[in-house]
Amino acid sequence: MISVCLVDDQNLVRQGIRSLLDLAGDIRVVAECADGAQAVQTIPQIRPDVVLLDLRMPNMSGLDVLQALGGRNELPPTIILTTFDDDQLVLAGLKAGARGYLLKDVSLDQLVEAVRTVAAGGSLVAPMVTQRLLAGVGRIQNQFSSLEQPDPLTERETEILRLLSGGYSNKEIANSLRVAEGTVKNHVSNILSKLGVRDRTRAVLKALELGIV
Repeated sequence: MISVCLVDDQNLVRQGIRSLLDLAGDIRVVAECADGAQAVQTIPQIRPDVVLLDLRMPNMSGLDVLQALGGRNELPPTIILTTFDDDQLVLAGLKAGARGYLLKDVSLDQLVEAVRTVAAGGSLVAPMVTQRLLAGVGRIQNQFSSLEQPDPLTERETEILRLLSGGYSNKEIANSLRVAEGTVKNHVSNILSKLGVRDRTRAVLKALELGIV
């Protein structure tokens, strides 16, 4: 059973998402938070498998939540809930540690698949969507701590990075390349180290910025 925490200041949004997730037999909403401050208190206590997080909220924004929990290493796999006009916030949220994002008018199939993907260690950072975000917010200051030109990736590391950009989990990548999952984990660790980033989502964003994938 995948446990989920919903964080959104709109009751109707939370009720709608909960109703959709209730239709999936393997997902359970274990908590709801109506603002960012409540989320920062609740999430470390319940430790959900996945957080669905609104960006625009009173008291603390979703970006503030990501930064606060990420700074304490208490951020579970998180999916941003957003609208069409939130490009700048979405990119900032991805750089702050979110695994991807969903539009608030998401369908049942998309919502369930997204939660399952992130719970399994994947991400929702598809190259086409991320390129659109990067193109729209090119003036945002680069928040990565890596060097201007990171160490070059091997051919296999680049191949794995492309699969990461498609949202595939380590297990799915291992099956695709017909190698052990532990081998993929080692490659991912090397990729993160060479790019100077902390997680796979940042690795994909950095690779897109540098034109690696």
